[in-house]
Amino acid sequence: MQQRGYPYYGPGSDYYGGSSSPIPRERVSSPVALPPGSIFISTSERRLYLILGHGEALRYGIGVGRDGFRWTGTHHISAKKEWPGWTPPAQMRARRPDLPRYMAGGIDNPLGARAMYLGSTLYRIHGSNEPETIGHAVSSGCFRMTNEDAIDLYNRVSVGTLVVVR
Repeated sequence: MQQRGYPYYGPGSDYYGGSSSPIPRERVSSPVALPPGSIFISTSERRLYLILGHGEALRYGIGVGRDGFRWTGTHHISAKKEWPGWTPPAQMRARRPDLPRYMAGGIDNPLGARAMYLGSTLYRIHGSNEPETIGHAVSSGCFRMTNEDAIDLYNRVSVGTLVVVR
């Protein structure tokens, strides 16, 4: 539903649901001036903001890249997948030979319930089966959310959404 040219995230939009994340999502003042529907990721805060418009944003806790794996830039969501399969890159398998060559989507998959792919990079905003990692620098460059928050964000954004990472 839209209201005056802005996405609607008010009562009845499922915004007011709680979250099992160690960092619950909440409606806050927007930290940046971006168009409504854009995503802003603050790696230093370990937070992801969905810009709502009218100076507001929906803030989620995230896990970010560990030292040596953090990055910044601007991309767009290029694909969205429910219960995605995972193919660890060769560089990751070289660091972790115990990783499988491929893992089908499902509850044990590290990409969790939803994934939003960032441009032509190897990086994604995705769910996680390790909610205790939210708020920490733990990944190889992807942005982790609880599965509940990943589903919530997935349902609010579309392919083409602007994503700014700082």
